[in-house]
Amino acid sequence: MNFDLETILNSFSLMSKWEIIAVLFGIAYIILAAKESLWAWFFAFFGTLIYTIIFWEGQLLSSAILNFYYMIMAFYGYFMWRKHEEENDNIIIHSTSLSFHSKVIIIGTIITIIIGYFMTKNTQTQLPYLDAFVMVFSVITTWMLAHKILENWLYWIVIDSAAVILYWKSGYYVTIILFILYIILAFYGYFKWYKIKNSNLNEI
Repeated sequence: MNFDLETILNSFSLMSKWEIIAVLFGIAYIILAAKESLWAWFFAFFGTLIYTIIFWEGQLLSSAILNFYYMIMAFYGYFMWRKHEEENDNIIIHSTSLSFHSKVIIIGTIITIIIGYFMTKNTQTQLPYLDAFVMVFSVITTWMLAHKILENWLYWIVIDSAAVILYWKSGYYVTIILFILYIILAFYGYFKWYKIKNSNLNEI
């Protein structure tokens, strides 16, 4: 498929106003999450609500299910951050052990292979293993974000990079631009949280 300026402009012209709103909400979510703002989960919920409807109507079941999960996690993340904030016991940004990440990667990879194999045998999904990888690790990493695990941003860099390849192969050019922006914002989120984490350590 061609990936040129004319194709990109045509893709933008075909976007619905709801899709544009969902994109803007997604950008706001990441920026606010990097700033540890509760408002992040507000934008996460409504942005993924719009995407859930869009993907469901477009018969993209796996994407609709993933965004529905994001909606649930928006509630979970909001109440978790708010609870600790009200108790004056904020969840502290923290790193986890190499052992933890090794288990996450191994388990995530096994689940990816199982889902990818199932999709290969039972669906017409393009690039089933790559699609499964993006879905499985997005689920895991959203949980890590809610628990303020610093390395979640590094996972997002890899996941969003894989998503760029997936959507390029599938012809979703506008979404490619969005996910390239997500990669940049994930770098921003990582260094922002890293700075906050170090400042918290210096205060102890």
